[in-house]
Amino acid sequence: MAKDVKPTRKNLMEIEDRIELSERGHGTLEKKRDGLIMEFMDILDKAQDVRGELSEDYEAAQKKINMARAMEGDVAVRGAAAALQEHPEITTESKNIMGVVVPQIESSRVSKSLDERGYGIMGTSARIDEAAEAYEDLLESIILAAEVETAMKKMLREIETTKRRVNALEFKLLPELYENQEYIEQKLEEQEREETFRLKKIKEKKEAEEKEAKREAEAEQREAEADQDELEDVQPDTSAQSPAANQ
Repeated sequence: MAKDVKPTRKNLMEIEDRIELSERGHGTLEKKRDGLIMEFMDILDKAQDVRGELSEDYEAAQKKINMARAMEGDVAVRGAAAALQEHPEITTESKNIMGVVVPQIESSRVSKSLDERGYGIMGTSARIDEAAEAYEDLLESIILAAEVETAMKKMLREIETTKRRVNALEFKLLPELYENQEYIEQKLEEQEREETFRLKKIKEKKEAEEKEAKREAEAEQREAEADQDELEDVQPDTSAQSPAANQ
């Protein structure tokens, strides 16, 4: 990937900005991941307790209903169950845990008194009442288990997503950015060295030309001085003419 990046200072600045942003995002995601794991562990502990209670309530309800069927008959049990007029109401709300929206389930009219169950008190026995109460407890446990299990699954899914993002930043994006940064810095250093070398060569060439021009000028000056001296040597001396010539 580094070979596809143009080694310019503008690209280097952009990559450095991306590295800074990615490092901040990596740190934030790590904190979120750790926080989600802690919250998940708390929910997991609660889920284990709820699962245990649900299993116990289920066994208790099965025992109660089997006893009622054995003593009162299946028809009486079914008749008591069909007499129920008011069914439980379930409402759901949402709550936010570390950015994860999980359901909060509320139930009403689950547990009922004897006169609210719809069947006649005189026509049934205590075994049917005990079975009805056991199933009301089981239903409340199921509702609580549904809330906890759904929250746990959503938290786990968010943890996996966050972990993938952290790993993508840590093992893919950031290494590529570091590689690009190093590649551009190396190329810019090479260009700087080449430019320095070129300027040095230009300077040396200019100095050599100046020295050559200076030597040529000095040589020309020496030649001119030599020619002047030679002319002075061959000129006649008028001051040394004879008196006859003056007469």
